[in-house]
Amino acid sequence: MHARSIAVVLCGCGRADGSEIHESVSLLIHLDRHGFNYRCFAPDLLQPEVVDHLHNKVVHEQRNMLVEAARIARGEIAPLAQLDPHKFDAITFPGGNGLAKNLCTFARHGADCTVNADVARLIRAFHDARKPIGLICIAPVLAAKVLGTAAGGPGCTITLGPGGEAASAAARMGAQTVAKGVTEAFTDQTQKIVTTPAYMCETGPAGVFAGVGAMVDELARLL
Repeated sequence: MHARSIAVVLCGCGRADGSEIHESVSLLIHLDRHGFNYRCFAPDLLQPEVVDHLHNKVVHEQRNMLVEAARIARGEIAPLAQLDPHKFDAITFPGGNGLAKNLCTFARHGADCTVNADVARLIRAFHDARKPIGLICIAPVLAAKVLGTAAGGPGCTITLGPGGEAASAAARMGAQTVAKGVTEAFTDQTQKIVTTPAYMCETGPAGVFAGVGAMVDELARLL
């Protein structure tokens, strides 16, 4: 059987205004550990804001999500609009507060957020094709918004860690949440959605690495 191909959706480089680096790199390592082929994608769009990660403040700069995400992907990356669901067996999303700004507006609007059109299209396409979807940290809110009952979807069950405001917002969007620790992953067997909390928990890189590994292990079982 041919090696499975996994799409990885990034949105910049850095937890505050792009993809969380520890989560992204952990995902790539675990996909490689399983022998999966992977391809990174990111929107070819400007970030809504740029954050100085040293001083944790917004700065007046312009940065492109695709260009910044290429740092994580070692240059092997393509525009998100070119992602063809027919060519991949699963799709995955690292988290980071940047995801909640760049791939949707959850950071600003919570349950009333909107989702990037390509992201929404791809989540629906993989879901309709019964192909697994892996979501890390805050990324499960994408599934809650796109597939939740409030949007006319079937609903889904996800983890966002121990609970809190994000879980309450997900419930408003028509998703159920379960509490999980950082080293754990949760699988919605019906919808084929696998989630792990990563930095939604108080933790360090080792815990994130273990949890992302558990998520990828679950994805492998679904393929």
